[in-house]
Parts: sequence; structure tokens; C-alpha cells
Amino acid sequence: MELVCPAGTPAALRAAVDAGAHTVYCGFADETNARNFPGLNFSREELAEGVAYAGARGAKVLVAINTFPRAGDQALWHRAVADARQAGAHAVILADLGLIAHAAETHPDLRLHLSVQAAAANPDAINFYAETFGIRRVVLPRVLSVEEITAINRQIDIETEVFVFGGLCVMAEGRCSLSSYATGLSPNMNGVCSPASHVAYSEVAGNNEARLGGFLIHRTPKGAPLPYPTLCKGCFTSPSGGGQAQTGHIFEDPVSLDATELIPKLQAAGVRALKIEGRQRSRAYVAQVVRAFRAAVEAAEVGEPMPAGLLSKLTEGQAATTGAYAKTWR
Repeated sequence: MELVCPAGTPAALRAAVDAGAHTVYCGFADETNARNFPGLNFSREELAEGVAYAGARGAKVLVAINTFPRAGDQALWHRAVADARQAGAHAVILADLGLIAHAAETHPDLRLHLSVQAAAANPDAINFYAETFGIRRVVLPRVLSVEEITAINRQIDIETEVFVFGGLCVMAEGRCSLSSYATGLSPNMNGVCSPASHVAYSEVAGNNEARLGGFLIHRTPKGAPLPYPTLCKGCFTSPSGGGQAQTGHIFEDPVSLDATELIPKLQAAGVRALKIEGRQRSRAYVAQVVRAFRAAVEAAEVGEPMPAGLLSKLTEGQAATTGAYAKTWR
């Protein structure tokens, strides 16, 4: 199976390739990609250099153009597709229906992948994109069990890619109304969840507080770790069933997806590519995760057991879950 790895910077791209990534995905430094943070992403020149670096070492580069164009400003997204093709990207990862139609018509030789942001989670939707626009691969939403993925692969003729490590999102794959409400910036149109420009830290009554858009998200004792204020993973006080107030992670616990142990099952399900989340992470993080998953993929290829516990210190909150793949709550 193909290992698809994150690169938020040119240095991270080189680290991923050197650590054994088969494929690296990245984005331009603008609103066309869903990790639009200061200090991240690629200029056009950096992308071309990254494609050349990867290609010389047998790896491919995908460009995520996975946000939704605003009315009257589609030219920015159209230009991103053209520039990715010009730089030699192996494929572009798209979510917006109109942008997919534009890319298919304007650049018929460009390989198209369907982003997880498109939320195509059944064979009818996937086959529509494949038959209408020539989509070659779909990144499946993180709401499907292994059994459901198996059933989908029996009814489609294109490649499937699934997430195996990294952050989870409580909303429908990044379509976050919480962050949009708090900051006025949409993760799916402006490309940024919990933007740093709306984050504030302060010391109040001996505690440290983290706010997003003026909303208190975390309060911790002085000297204790203070998480980044992502609203869905914040701590809040709310009434319990008995009327008593409780404080905790109301929406989502700070925990990472780690599906290492499920790789053989995903392989048997017909999955073509395994995706690691983490374009906001350091190159050291990227290198360590890629090495671990390259070893796991190679073990799966020869039927050896999956290596265990290699990445526990890199998970969010030092805790991991297999997410919806097992759906243990059913």
C-alpha cells in the first residue's frame, strides 16, 4: 500500500521523502488549502523544487486544493490547479464540485483525487465523481468502519485512501461551525481552523487561560501545560444529568487516530493508500511517524505482525484511538 505523508514546509517534505514516504501531500500558502496557517505551506517555486526532490528519490507529490472557492473569487483556486500541474504534481486533491469540473475540463491530463472534505462515503457518490469527472482516487471520510470500506471497494473501480494516524475532527471532516462562529473565518473557505490571529493567552488569578475569538477554551494551573485553544477539544462546564455542573471535554477528547494495528485489515479491505495527518507538525515529527509507518506497511506486505507502541509519545494527549474503524460504541 502507498504511504501518503504530510508536508507543511519544504523541510518537512524532504524529511518525509528521506524517511521513506511513497507520496507527500502539501498545499500552497493561501486560502486554497485547509491548512492555511502563517509559516506553513509552499510558494510556487518551493513546490516545483519539492516535486523535483521527491521525484529524484522515487516519491510523488500531491497538492491539496481542498477548500471551497468563494463566489466571485474562483480565479485564485483555478490558478492553484494550473500552477500545481505546471510544477509537475502527480495529482491534485479537490473537494469543491465546481472546481473539480473546471479541473477536469481545463486540464484533462491532470490526475484528480477527491478530498475527504467532499465527504463521499458511499459507492453512489464515489462512482458519480469517477464517471462524471474522471476522479482516480477518493480519500474516505473518517466515519467508516473497516467492513463499510470493504463494501465500498467492492462496488467502485477507483482507488481508496484512508487516514491511519493523526488528528481527528468532531465535525464533518473540517466543516466546522464552531471555529467559524468563534472567529468569523471558515475552515472550509478560508482554510484555517482556530486561526492564530484569534488566539490569546493570559494569566488570571494564578491560572493560565487560552481563548479563541474571545471565548475561554482552557484554564490550567500556572506551570501546567496549556493546550492550543481548538474549540472542539476545549474544556467546558455544563450541567450533568443530576443537575450538578461538570467540567471536561464536552465535544471531543484530545486524542489521536492510530490505526497501525488495523493495517492488515485495511489491506484486505482493498485500500490502496494510507494517509498520515499532520501538515502543522515539525519535520522531526514527520520523519519519526513516516519511518514507523513505512516499517508497518512493509511488515504488512510480508504478513508480519504490526509493530506496536512506536508512536505513543507523538499522539495528542499521549492517547490514541482507532476511531470509527471499529465503531465499538455500536
